[in-house]
Parts: sequence; C-alpha cells; structure tokens
Amino acid sequence: MVNQFFSIHTLTPWDGLNTNQLTQVKLLSLRSMFDSFPVIEKKFFSDLAKNTANNAHYSWNLSIKRIVGPNKEDYDITNFNLVWAMDNQRRIYQFLFQKVGETREASQGVLVALAPPELAKLLVDYESSAIVRILSLLNDSSKISFLMILGPKGKSIAEESQLFQFNKKDADKYKYINTLKNMPNIQGQWFPTVKFRCSICNNEISMVQNYAVVGVENLVCPRCGQKKMTRY
Repeated sequence: MVNQFFSIHTLTPWDGLNTNQLTQVKLLSLRSMFDSFPVIEKKFFSDLAKNTANNAHYSWNLSIKRIVGPNKEDYDITNFNLVWAMDNQRRIYQFLFQKVGETREASQGVLVALAPPELAKLLVDYESSAIVRILSLLNDSSKISFLMILGPKGKSIAEESQLFQFNKKDADKYKYINTLKNMPNIQGQWFPTVKFRCSICNNEISMVQNYAVVGVENLVCPRCGQKKMTRY
C-alpha cells in the first residue's frame, strides 16, 4: 500500500522568539497500514489531562491552524489534537488524534496519523500491544522529557481564507451599492423620484418613491379634481 501523509500546519509556541511562525509537520496516515483507524479509550486522554495539570514538562497549547489529508483535502481542525513528545532516551513521538466527544478530557479518540516512520513498523509488527505500550509510556511522567498537546487555534487557515473571499465579495457588493446611492439625482436619493403635475391646472400632485406603490391612474388633483396626470 502506498504511504499516505497528513500535513499539520501549526504555530511554534515552544519557540518564544517566533510565536507567530507556522511550521509544517508530516505524519503517516494509519490507513496506510490498517483497514481502519485505531480507537483510543477516554482513560488515556483523561490521564494525559491530569499529567498536563500536575507536571511542568507536560503542556497544552492552542496552535494548530490547518490539517491537510492525504488527498489534499482540508479538515475541520476543531476536534484534532497533536501529541508531540520525547522520552528520556531522546526518542520522538508524534501522534495525531481526532476526538469523538464534546470535551477533550472525557471522550474517546481516533489515532489518525503518527511519526516517525519507525513507529509505524512497530505498530504493524505488534499491533494493539504496541499502541498500549507507547500510550502508557506517554503517561509515565518519569520517563518523558517533554510532552506537548497541540490543539486547534481559532478557525483553520482554509476556513479563514474562505471567509476572506466571502467578505471580499460582500465588500465589493457594498461598494457597488454605495456607488448607486451616491449617483447624482435631483433628490439625492438612491431611487429616483417621480413627479406628477395636473394636466389642467399644472399643480404638483405628489412624489412617488417606488413605482409599484401608487399607480398614475389613482392620482387625483386636490385643486381641480382632474385625474389625468403628466409625469416629468
């Protein structure tokens, strides 16, 4: 099976000098190895939340700005977390989880992708037992040098781009409407004013702001009672 990768675009909160800089992390999709994504029970995430609250070398940051799938499709970043850790033997672990509950502490998650590739081979060879051992290691604070949980920060770049396009169209439409409003006419209003005079006594009858509101046949001169009007 051809290897497939997820691309995660995230801010770099670990770099204090470049907090607004995006970096791209590529992780191997678990669909490259298995028919379905492994489901991780909520106890792992609740233990991870406790470790984050009780250990300085565990941290939680809102930094993910975009997730692109193997087929170049953009994902809603709302329910994704990236766990990025290093153990005391300087081995790196990167896991992308998609949560399937309302809160990050008390819900199951799907293991979507991982890095480095050596972990993938371990999972292929030992399957669920390897996943259990690795996740247990991540929650053993005495064996972890650092662990970061990266969560979604606001809207994804893709969604912001779509909103920008929509807002730009709205802005262009608004400019066009304002242009219409500012086009010169006698009364200085958006819709032109229509005036009528009595064809007998030349008395000005009324001003009509909307052609559909009052028909000419309904106008009557209050001075002489004439119904025949002249529009000008």
